Amino acid sequence: MKIDISAVSFEEAKDLVKKLRHTIQHHNYLYYTRNEPEISDHEYDQIFQDLIALEKKFPSLVTPDSPSQRVGASPLKEFKTVQHKIPMLSLGNAFNNEDLINFDKRIKKELKTEIFQYVTELKMDGLAVSIRYENGVLIQGATRGNGVSGEDVSLNVRTIKNIPLKLFGNTIPPVIEVRGEVIMYKKDFEELNKEREKNSEPPFANPRNAAAGSLRQLDSRITAQRKLQMISYGIGEVEGISFGTHLEILEFLQKLGFKTSPEAAPCNEINEVIERCDYYKNHKNDYPFEADGIVIKVNEIALQKKLGATSHEPRWAIAYKFPPEEAETTVKNIIIQVGRTGILTPVAVFDPVELEGSIVSRATLHNEDQVKRLDIRINDNIVVRKAGSVIPEVVRVLREKRPQNTQPFTMPDKCPICDGPAVRFEGESATRCINVSCPAQVKERIAHFASRNAMDIDALGDKIIDQLVDKKIISDYSDLYYLKKEDLLKLERMGEILAEKILRNIQQSKNKNLSNLIYALGIFQIGKYTASLLAKTFKSIDALKAATEDEILAIGGLGPITAQSIKKFFASNQNIEILRKLKTVGIKMEEEEIKTQNLPLKGEKIVFTGTLKNFSRGEAQDIVKNLGGEALETITKATTIVITGENPGSKYKKAKALGIKIISEDEFKKLITGG
Repeated sequence: MKIDISAVSFEEAKDLVKKLRHTIQHHNYLYYTRNEPEISDHEYDQIFQDLIALEKKFPSLVTPDSPSQRVGASPLKEFKTVQHKIPMLSLGNAFNNEDLINFDKRIKKELKTEIFQYVTELKMDGLAVSIRYENGVLIQGATRGNGVSGEDVSLNVRTIKNIPLKLFGNTIPPVIEVRGEVIMYKKDFEELNKEREKNSEPPFANPRNAAAGSLRQLDSRITAQRKLQMISYGIGEVEGISFGTHLEILEFLQKLGFKTSPEAAPCNEINEVIERCDYYKNHKNDYPFEADGIVIKVNEIALQKKLGATSHEPRWAIAYKFPPEEAETTVKNIIIQVGRTGILTPVAVFDPVELEGSIVSRATLHNEDQVKRLDIRINDNIVVRKAGSVIPEVVRVLREKRPQNTQPFTMPDKCPICDGPAVRFEGESATRCINVSCPAQVKERIAHFASRNAMDIDALGDKIIDQLVDKKIISDYSDLYYLKKEDLLKLERMGEILAEKILRNIQQSKNKNLSNLIYALGIFQIGKYTASLLAKTFKSIDALKAATEDEILAIGGLGPITAQSIKKFFASNQNIEILRKLKTVGIKMEEEEIKTQNLPLKGEKIVFTGTLKNFSRGEAQDIVKNLGGEALETITKATTIVITGENPGSKYKKAKALGIKIISEDEFKKLITGG
């Protein structure tokens, strides 16, 4: 229930703020650590907004452990240095079974016993951090650095959703340093790179680099936008509590609210350790995160202390490193791809090879500097692998096998698509086509405009867009709204039914929200999240166009490059003409106030499953939102209705098991039309 902030006194606010923070912390733990949400995103947002409103009215109630402080703060000039009271040592490495057996022999020799346990854990591939809590409240976060001292990244770690700002449980030590690895899940890494490529930013090479780069941002508002997580693996300084085994530490960390390695397990002898290493070496791709090995530790704390450590590493632990999966192949060609913003990207095309369970036949070479560093040429023999087990990359060129008469590759000075000039500006690594009418850029912009997260024009695929541009039927995305059936019927493999569907979807896209439109415009540096912020703040295209850089910068999370990009977009006469054409055909250029009456879906929390006949998924979800309901992606206890199309999936079974109301698409149509 929404709180009437205006009627709340200071004393009442103190109690309310405490309760709201506890509720938010509880649901953060369920969502980010346990993956068991109890409420919908909308309900969570309502609770969060109540907290923000109360803290805005009573600023003295804002404390460092408030969930409101996760959004990030103003940029730092530099990171301060933090001295680790207990060093964050690195681990020795084992690369094969023999190394593990030798490690075991050394441990037994030093302990003079064979009666002890090992613990094996997945070794996360991220950035090591130490998070310090005093009286249960997060007061500092630091990177490992050189092990003795690291960088103070306190503002940044506060933005990571699965790191508690205040510890859970009844047993809270006066001081505890929780140590772990900040990582980025594979799917979040892929989404981040897609977003960066759309915004003409260089992609991260792998999830580890993405996590490290995100955590070490001087502007914590940028960190807040990245989907980072921490997996805890141990403790540093601790007061008021002791532990008998490493597994007890992990169990205690879970009670405090931390996520720990899902595969930590005891092993009674080294052969069990070897079996686990062999198993995870072959199953490392089964996990949503990157793991580059297995950490083996002596379980008993007393024995750890007896074994001690060198100046660099503990004697009671070792890291078994998974061997990188590489393959040798031959370069058949080096082609140039042209992106939406005109960047020319060299791509190596090679004989197909299998890597990490999939067939790959090409790898990006990123830019001219990378091509020169590798000295890669057509007909070269090369070694390839998947960077971070995700993106194919060329590791090295086998120059000793290089055929005679190969020629160094040079970046073209003309765009391979439009023959326009290709220029590398001073200070940039990218080479760009500067012809704004380049068909490759036009096609990419139109495809982006029509994509699901933008205007969601279903059935308008790349091949259709290619033909529309190549046949000069359209020249920019505003021309989509002027298409006629006869235009579409000129295309190959185009029938009346498909043409009518495309035209219908184009017309339906006119009612998309303002945030969809802002994202669809393809403004440099504007992703889905930033578009949503801009729509909420300015509420119309005209207001956004008129906004000053200072007004844009006043929005949390936006920097000067973004502000300049927006101003540059609206300074273009070509873009202004496109916006005029969009407005003429009836595209919504401003946010509409939601009417409080005639909302048949008010309060309903709806999930769709299966293929819908009469709507695209995005269109159906928009209908739900416009009629007062909330469209959810997953089923929770808060879900009230599940709407099924053809071939419903597991959501249908889950809804049935939970006793949630299930209706067909036809029943949904009657519900929204009053029929």
